[in-house]
Amino acid sequence: MIDLYIEKLENKKIAVIANNTSIVRSKNSSIHLIDTLIKRGIKINKIFSPEHGFLGDKDDGEKIDNGYYKSIKILSLYGKNRKINDDDIKDIDILIFDIQDVGVRFYTYLSTLHYAMESVSRTNKKLIILDRPNPNSFYIDGPILDLKNKSFIGLHPVPIVYGMTIGEYGRMINGEGWLENGLKADLEVIKIKNYNHKSKYEPSLRPSPNLPNLQSIYLYPSLAFLEKTEVSVGRGTKTQFQIYGHPDFEDKFSFIPQSNFGSQNPKLKGIKSNGEDLRNYKTKNRIELKWLIKSYNQFKDKNKFFRSDFDKLAGSSSLKKQIIEGVGESEIRDSWKDDIEIFKKIRKKYLLY
Repeated sequence: MIDLYIEKLENKKIAVIANNTSIVRSKNSSIHLIDTLIKRGIKINKIFSPEHGFLGDKDDGEKIDNGYYKSIKILSLYGKNRKINDDDIKDIDILIFDIQDVGVRFYTYLSTLHYAMESVSRTNKKLIILDRPNPNSFYIDGPILDLKNKSFIGLHPVPIVYGMTIGEYGRMINGEGWLENGLKADLEVIKIKNYNHKSKYEPSLRPSPNLPNLQSIYLYPSLAFLEKTEVSVGRGTKTQFQIYGHPDFEDKFSFIPQSNFGSQNPKLKGIKSNGEDLRNYKTKNRIELKWLIKSYNQFKDKNKFFRSDFDKLAGSSSLKKQIIEGVGESEIRDSWKDDIEIFKKIRKKYLLY
């Protein structure tokens, strides 16, 4: 695939937004994009890294300092700054974005992409997205984000699962005028070969520390609601986003979160939690609300169940109210339908596959 774009980079000053997933595969070898480009004679002026860092080994929400990779400066976009400073790309011609996405609105790499597009727009630089398959590309579901709940975990009026690759999503940001002041980025997407939205895709590397396998990626859009409650979703175990629980619950399955890779201080650390083991759960092409509803109903002090930023993750101020009022799952899902149909028409304009 590198032959599709290598000529565009020759004799240019290049910066790359990358992490541990920015791997180029060739026959039996896997080499990082940075090393691959250097090998092909491309000069990399600097690297930008998103949440979890360039090596993909930092905790959720952990602030990350700048660093170096083989004498190339790495500028963190999850430390002092979450946006690229215009001065940091004034001496480059092309910014490359190459990060594995999982197709979920609150996955922060989308916000990193958005701010990168704004920066290249302001400075008249070019952005090239090296597109990658989306493992959750085969369905669309969830409440549309209301812009009053806009934050770094959701900047755009899209459903939680939007069914697009990162390249298609970038085209939508541009086309829908979502950048500041109606800016448009000089954007090019390097397409994936032999791909469609129904293709099953399992990333060979963790997209982030707490998504260890495909089952966790499939369950992530549903179980992440519990992240903004007092319930554990298995951070501090080896089965993150495949189990959930709390000491209040009476289920037979139990686990005890402890410090581990990607979660030094997990929720309910050292406390036995009872809940459900979903490692063998056959996921459906939709977001499941039953675990959120069941957790709320079992929780003893309901006034303390939801954390303050739940609405930002849900993207909607309605969902929390619906859960508290005991609205059924099918009725909640019905309340999303019309907005999802409107979004599908918008999405269709930007599809490449």
